[in-house]
Order: sequence, then C-alpha cells, then structure tokens
Amino acid sequence: MKNREKCYEKIIKTRFFLLSFKLLLVNYLGILPVTAASTEPVLSVVYSSENTNQWTGITQRLQAVGAKYCVISLANVNSVADWGDRRVLFLPNVETLTPSQAIALEGWMSKGGRLIASGPVGSLSAPGVRQLLRSLLGGYWGFGLNDTEQMKPTKANFQEWATQSGLFGKAHGGVVVPNDVTTQAVAVWNTKDNPAAVVSTERSTFLGWRWGTDAIAAPELDSAWLKAALNRHLTAPPKGRNKVEGGSQNCSTSVAVSGDKNRVAEEQSFSSISSVPTSPRSSTAAKVATAPQPRQIKSPEAIDQLEQAVGLDLTPKSNVVIDNNQALTLQQELENLIGRVESAHLAASTYASTGSQAISDNKPVYAPQSLKEQQTQFASTRLGAPVLSTEQALAQARVIAKNLPQLIAQKNYTLARQQWLMAKTTLWKQFPIDRRLAQPETRAVWLDRGTIVRAGSEKGLAEVFDRLAEAGINTVFFETVNASYPIYPSQVAPQQNPLTRGWDPLAAAVKLAHQRNMELHAWVWTFAASNQRHNEILNLNRDYPGPVLAAHPDWANYDNLGNMIPPGQSKPFFDPANPELRQYLLKLYEEIVTRYQVDGLQLDYIRYPFQDPFAGRTYGYGKAARAQFQQLTGVDPVNISLDQPDLWQKWTAFRTQQVDSFVAQLSQELRQKRRDLILSVAVFPLPELERIQKLQQHWEVWAKQGDIDLIVPMTYALDTSRFQQLAQPWIASTQLGSALLVPGIRLLSLPTIGAFDQLQLIRDLPVSGYALFAAENFNNELDKLLSRTQGKVQTATSEPIPFRQPFQTAAVRYTALQREWKFVLQNDQLQIPAKEISDFNNQAEVLQGALNNLAASPSASKLLAVRASLTRFQSQFRVLMSREVIQNSYQVKVWEYRLVTIERLLRYGERRVQLRR
Repeated sequence: MKNREKCYEKIIKTRFFLLSFKLLLVNYLGILPVTAASTEPVLSVVYSSENTNQWTGITQRLQAVGAKYCVISLANVNSVADWGDRRVLFLPNVETLTPSQAIALEGWMSKGGRLIASGPVGSLSAPGVRQLLRSLLGGYWGFGLNDTEQMKPTKANFQEWATQSGLFGKAHGGVVVPNDVTTQAVAVWNTKDNPAAVVSTERSTFLGWRWGTDAIAAPELDSAWLKAALNRHLTAPPKGRNKVEGGSQNCSTSVAVSGDKNRVAEEQSFSSISSVPTSPRSSTAAKVATAPQPRQIKSPEAIDQLEQAVGLDLTPKSNVVIDNNQALTLQQELENLIGRVESAHLAASTYASTGSQAISDNKPVYAPQSLKEQQTQFASTRLGAPVLSTEQALAQARVIAKNLPQLIAQKNYTLARQQWLMAKTTLWKQFPIDRRLAQPETRAVWLDRGTIVRAGSEKGLAEVFDRLAEAGINTVFFETVNASYPIYPSQVAPQQNPLTRGWDPLAAAVKLAHQRNMELHAWVWTFAASNQRHNEILNLNRDYPGPVLAAHPDWANYDNLGNMIPPGQSKPFFDPANPELRQYLLKLYEEIVTRYQVDGLQLDYIRYPFQDPFAGRTYGYGKAARAQFQQLTGVDPVNISLDQPDLWQKWTAFRTQQVDSFVAQLSQELRQKRRDLILSVAVFPLPELERIQKLQQHWEVWAKQGDIDLIVPMTYALDTSRFQQLAQPWIASTQLGSALLVPGIRLLSLPTIGAFDQLQLIRDLPVSGYALFAAENFNNELDKLLSRTQGKVQTATSEPIPFRQPFQTAAVRYTALQREWKFVLQNDQLQIPAKEISDFNNQAEVLQGALNNLAASPSASKLLAVRASLTRFQSQFRVLMSREVIQNSYQVKVWEYRLVTIERLLRYGERRVQLRR
C-alpha cells in the first residue's frame, strides 16, 4: 500500500489534470460507477477530523433537508464498499485529502458521480491534490472575507435551479475563484467587484462558506443550498454507465432523527468511524475535551502548507483541454522567462565589459514563423538537431509564446504543452551561469542545526563557512536556539543542546564568519518550545515539552481542546502573555547579543501555531492569557466562539498584541545594549487578515513602528511564477515602513536552475537580496553556480551589504544601472534621439554624484539632495522610455524597479543613521 500511495503522489504532482489517466486509474482502484436512481440513500456525507467540531450542526441541517444519506469516513473515500449506489458525495469543510482520495473522486465523477463541497476544500492538501480538486470543482477557495456578507444571484449567468426562497441570505464565507470557462457563478457576494460565493459545473456545486456552522451561516440558509444542489444533481441524468453491482452494507437508509438512539448506534457501529462522538465539541468547549476524539490526520508543518508544486509542470503527452485563462497564464509565464534570461545576460555582459561589444544574445534574429514551420522546427529539435544558441533559443521561445493561443484555439493541446515545456527547458539552459552578474545584495542562508551538529567542531564548521563564502554568501542566519535548547553553553537556559556539548558552535561561528567578512545573525525559535522530531533524535518521549516547559509548566500554551501540541502538528508553544516567560526570553537574547559579537538576531516562530477558527481549531489558552483576558473583559476566552463577533475580535486582537508588544520590547531593550544590531523576522507571507486570524502574526505593525530592520517572508515555492505570486504583494506593499524585504527561497526539491531562476526574478524586482533555506540543501552543482555568478571578487574594498551600508549599496547599484544603459545605447538597442540621450546622461551623472557624496559622508542635507535628484530623474526616465516600453516592457520595468530599490535603500538608511546618532 505504501508503494501504491507513493505512485499516486508522483502522478498527481506532475499533472495539471488526471483525466487522460482516468480509465486506467478507475480500473486499478476498482471504483464502480453510480446509478441514476436507487432505493438506497442518494447522498454520502464525508466525516473527517476537520469537521468534527461542526458535526452536530451538519447533522441537524441534514435532518432539515430530509434526504436519505450515509456517513462515510474520509479514510474510506477511496473504498468501493463505502460508495455504494449513491449518486452525490458531500465534502463539508474537508481541507485535507490524499492523492489516492482525489484520484478516486475523479474516477467516480467520470462515471456519473456528482460532488458538492463547502469551505476551503482541499486547501491543506498537497499541491497536486489541490490542482486536481480545482478541475473537479471548477474553482477553488481564494480567501476568506473579513465580515458577514449578503449573497445575491448573479445577473450574467442566471441559474434556474437556484431560484428557491431562502438561498440568498447572509454568511461569513470566502471568495470562490472560478477555474474553468465552463464554471458558472451561481451566487455572488454583495461586496466590491461581486466575487463568487457559489460556483457550479455540470458535475459539481461549490459553496463558498463552511457549511454546518451557526457562526458562519443560518441553518435555514445551509439547508436551502444543499437541497437546491441535491435537486439539481439528482434530476439531471448522469453521463456514464448506470449499472451498479453490490452496494454498501455499512449505511443507514433512514433520515437521522435528533436524539435517535438507534441512529447513534448505527453511526458508532461503522468500522471506519467507530470513535466518532455523536456530539463533537465545538470551539466553545472547556479547556479539556472529555469526548473521544477521531483519529487525527497528520498535516504538514505550517510553512509546508504554503509551498506549491510547479503549477505549469505539464505532462507533454496530455491532450486535456486548456482554457483561455490557462492559455494566457502559459503565455505570460513564457514571456516573463524570456525577460529574465535577457536581463541576466545584460547584467552579466555589462559587469565584465566596458561596453565595446554588443549583446547579440539579446536580439531576436527570426521573423515570425508560421504554425507549420514552428511544428517542423520543434520536431527537428526533438530528433537531435544542434543545440540552439541563446539568441536562437530566445527567438524560438518568442514564436512559441506568440503561437500558443493559436494552437490552443485549434485544440492542439498536446503540441501546446510540448512546445511550452521545450521552450522553458531550453530557456533555462540559456541563463549565463558561468559568469558573475550579481550586484551588491543581501545573500543570506539559514545555517541549520543539523549542519552544525554534523560539523562537530570548529574545524568542521570552518569547512562549511569556506563553502558559503566561496558561494558569495555574506549573511548567515545561524540556528542558535532550537526547541528551547541553545546551541552554546548558556548561563540562562536550563541546558545546552545535548548534540553540541563539548564545544561552543556560536563562538566558533562568529569568529569564522568575521574572518571571511560575513555577517553572523543568531537565529532563534521564539515561541515554539519543543519539537517532536528533535525529541526522537535525543531518544526522548515524542511529547516531551522541552527543557524550559518541563521546568515551568505554567508557561505553556494550549488549544481550545486542552492540547499543548495542536492536533496534526509537532510543536508545543509558549504563552506569549506570560510575563515570566517574556522576561526569560529577553534575558536569553540579551545573553546572546552581549556575550557574543553577533551582528544580528533573527526571530523565528514569532507567532502562535497554525489555526483555523472557522474549523474549530484555535490556540492561545495559556494560564496567563486566560487570566489577563478575563480581567480585561470579564469573560474566560475558552467560552468565546465565532458567533460572538465582538468578543472574538477582542480575543484575536489580545493574542496578536502579545506578539506585537514582545517584538517592540525586545527591539527597544536590545538596541540599548547594541545600537548596531540588526533585528530580522522570519514570517509567513499570508494575506494580512488571514495571517492574524490563523497565526496572530502582524509583522506590518513591527515594520511601521521601526521595531525590525529586515522582513524575511518564507515565500517558498517550487515554481518561479508561484514564488512571484507569494512575494509580489509584499514587494509592492507600502505598509512596511523603512524595513527591507528579503524574500526566502526553499532549496529542498528545487532544481538548481530553478533556484537560479528565482534568484534572477528577485534581482529583477525592487528588493535588495534574498535568503536561502537551508545550508543542508546545498550541493556541488549549486555551489558552483553561486560561486560563478555571485562569488567574492578580490577588490580593494569589500562589497557593501544593503542592510549594513545602505547608502554605499545605493551608489554602487546605481553605477551598475548606468553601465547597463550605456551598454545598450552604445549597441543601438535603444532608439532614442541624440538630444534626449544627452539630457538623460547629464541628469544621470547628477544623480550619480549626489549618491556618491551621500555614501562618502552621510548627512541630512545630502540625503535631501539625493531624493530630489532621484525624483526628477525617475520622471525623466519614464518619459524617455515611453517608446522603448512598447518594444521591451520587461527590461524597462526592471530598470524602474532598480530605481525603486535605491529609493527604499535611502529610506532604510535614513532610519539606521538616526539609530546610530
């Protein structure tokens, strides 16, 4: 079974849709088709650990609908015995499905089955599962709305089946994003832009709120929508075979009656859900749950839930339909990749050249080809034609991008996929990875505990630092406190990490980093108190709370069911409201920054554990927090639920404030000890309101208040386009004060050239650096690539680091930008009149002089002069490039972004100078 599951996982991660494999998979799994009509129940309702807390409300609404139904466990979704004759499957608020379950759903629906789903269905599943569910449901949960909103029918696509009274009420739901041209919006929210609240396809209905929860929607509204969807799917004849052999024996054929002992006994007799309570506890439960709990499905670490698979990693031989939106996405991604390749070549050429040679790689040499010529060329390439030069590869990719819509319009989806993949693969090979091209930037890496432990000594650690220095890394986030264990012999913490006893890795790391002109920042776990995986390494009980909580159990935090470790997670957390805990952490961090000459401190796990209040999973009920909140409001927070919005908002704000105030207090106290200390935070890139609800992490406040210097969002993705989607909102944000943004790249499972592609994207955006997670994922291929493209250069002065020398960085980066302009002008790649070029050069030199003066001797008057000159120059630049932007929009935008980066460095530098006065 394990091998089969691995097989499914591999299939689902590498396909957009699995329709081309459906016959094979259906036969393999033994999934049988459904019938058009049956005396058996027509509805199966899926029970899971994720809708446990809503099960009472779900059961009551099912009773109100009056349809015959069966309850099946999520674990048995891919079991033929539990599908039986039933035509419709209902997934109420199920966020985690396995690959085999998703495949089973697809196969069953292809035989005539119909699917109803509600809430953020599949949102915590593996990336490939999410993609398949999008295709089955015709859409996906985009984001939650802030408030309860009114639903109304859509005007454009009026649906006759959705006309019953009671459908268009109020609910606290989310935006459902249609994923296919055949998807119809049945209801919309009465908010700005009228986003979809309910969408449907021929085979599915997707309700954009958590069904069965009184705090979300009235029972009458829930029941009305389920009844309408059932009537719709049961009156429409199924497409597919309708002969069924056998059926399920583990199912009640009667409508549930509230308090019916026989029904309760029947439900508890199901082998798959024998531990399901008849009235699961809601979010208003007391601290400790007394009812037996269902088997918890192991969920990934919270940060893993963000990581997405390659969204456009298509199977070449698949002829599955590509809709118009997907076609535009494919075309845009290819055009952006062309831009990144050209931008990298321009940076590499100008770095090494005085401007005397042309960048022939940046000039297309082919006229547009006909579709027939394009197909012929593609065939010859596959047959082993000579490797294309960079200019040929760029030209060919442009042609493919241009002709993609035509191929898709002709329904030649297989060739469209093949050409797209060929172009992407070919372009990746054209990146100039054998030459230096990097400007001054923050090049950080997280040096993890595992790598430190394996080093074993200062000598072993020196080899690690040599490798990082050779790769051009200038900043190391050194894991200093992990699971409450300091990696050094502490006089504050109960004990040093047993894996590093006998030497002081932090002292060695500071020495080794500074010898190589690298910054060393102590990376600490803030509110995460222990780690089950670390306990296993130490041969301790998995649930050991760590040395600090073991000594101070009153400092522990709990979820709404009394669990120290949230179900499906692996770490207990401290209670940030506990004053003794806060003082302990402040004393520990003061020890680190005063006893060791670290250059910075990075706060990780500066948040509460991952939660979902709408699914009844909340956290923060530590002893101190409960007492303080009750003193403020007169209410114990364990008795608050979402149907008390004012109190719930106060409870969320209270917890968020505990984190905010700790960051502010820490920043103030540590900077009194070390004014030159850089304070950074590793944070989630979730939307602000969602992040506050699920993590109580409001890092915009820390940035605007000037409490932190660097924001390091964990923008982890296996695909460059997804990486950009995660990072772009924060790169464009105006809510970050003067703090610098340093996007994080996760190297695990990322191909080396894919990592470089993400690095190039960062270099083309208005940010001044990156952070790589983690050192343990470095390999020889990546070492060589980084060494060649950004490795250290022997110069009289060391290269500035943006967060340490912002004004010098701005001056050097602007010099590099001028080199690029001069280079393309000398090679006639910008068609600009001579008079305009002369004026442009004059203003550019004025700005260069102002930046050099500021870098040499910073002052308020010089900063003012630079800003005035930069503003004038940016205005002139936009006018000058108004024609060029039509021909080369990507490169012009890159240049504009680099000017914005200089502007942000000036803003950051102004605050840092004030801090040192």
